[in-house]
Order: sequence, then C-alpha cells, then structure tokens
Amino acid sequence: QVQLVQSGGGLVQAGGSLRLSCAASGRTFSRYFMGWFRQAPEKEREFVAGISWNGISTYGADSVKGRFAISRDNARNTVYLQMNSLKPEDTAVYYCASRNRPSSGQAPADYDYWGQGTQVTVSS
Repeated sequence: QVQLVQSGGGLVQAGGSLRLSCAASGRTFSRYFMGWFRQAPEKEREFVAGISWNGISTYGADSVKGRFAISRDNARNTVYLQMNSLKPEDTAVYYCASRNRPSSGQAPADYDYWGQGTQVTVSS
C-alpha cells in the first residue's frame, strides 16, 4: 500500500522560510512524477509545484516561481518543498501527491495518492 507521510509546516512570519517533506513508501518511488498542492479555506485545491521522476524537470505555479523550490531524493524516497519569502496569501493546507506514471500533471485528478496534509500559516 502506497503511503505519503508529510512533515514540516507551521507558523511563520511574512518573509520567512519553511521546508516541507514528504516520505513515500509502498512502491518504487523513483518511477513516478510527484507534486505539491495547497488548499486555502473555501478555495479549490491548486497546483504548487511538480517534479519529474529523475528530478531533472520541475514545474511551478506562477504564484510561487522564484520563491518555492521542489526537489527529491530518490535514495530517501522523499520529496521536498522549500518555501522562501513567504506571504500571507501562501497560507493553506499543503499536500504532497504522487502520480501512477512518470509524466507530468497539474490537476488534482491527475494524482493517485495523497499525503495527509500539513498546515502552513504565514502571519503579516
């Protein structure tokens, strides 16, 4: 059974940084495209960043480009989201997700497995 277990997150002041981690188990992690999403209250879940199976290609939403960076360590079965220059509008529950294929995807429906979610709150 595939499991994605998230860690990190919390409360930070505007301009600060946080790093989220997502540890995968239950299958060969390195074969699949991974992504991060977020969902703010009363808003739809939105794509934040994605990374190819080998880490060579990364994708990011326009709202986070230049501030957030996604990376992965296949030896540790872990994907990371480094978030810098955080803004109050980044406040949301963040989810990591895994596709069942190596190709990219930016819609929630493209993903098959999800982490438990972690709260990120940015104060002004």
